[in-house]
Amino acid sequence: MKKQDILGNQVNLAYLALGSNLGDKKNNLNKCIDLIQKEGVFIKKASKFYSTKSWPNENFPNFINSVILIETKLNLEQLFLKIKKIEKKLGRTKSKRNYPRVCDIDIIDFNGDIINRKLINHKLSIPHKRMHNRNFVLFPLYELDKDWVHPKLNRNIVILMSNLTNEQLLGIKIAQ
Repeated sequence: MKKQDILGNQVNLAYLALGSNLGDKKNNLNKCIDLIQKEGVFIKKASKFYSTKSWPNENFPNFINSVILIETKLNLEQLFLKIKKIEKKLGRTKSKRNYPRVCDIDIIDFNGDIINRKLINHKLSIPHKRMHNRNFVLFPLYELDKDWVHPKLNRNIVILMSNLTNEQLLGIKIAQ
């Protein structure tokens, strides 16, 4: 998935999953996309916005999610730091795991590589450890790349989607 630009510089391709379940969720994601672009990242494709119930606690507000395909000269560490900065700028604060948040950005895929390392008090696993079980990642990712293959599981996205439960398949809708 790596490529070079016209001058022969390394260009990285990555899929980012975006989510919000607090405030004006669509506006939060649009601001997130704008801020990502302002960090020297080119957005090649963006999925529609999808609505899902909050997981694991369905009593929390519903999520709006999207996936974007980006092209950047930033390395993984630089991209990760930019993402954390954007989340904070949009109002994300430290909270319990899976609690409501204004903005959540996950690196789903980075050049098709398998990465497990610690970055600044975060354990970074790419592809994301649970992405293959999450309708709110798989549906928008499928919209962008029907031939995408999970680097670690070596399974096409269609196979991953076919493993979702009926509840997961019916529990996602294009956001109105």
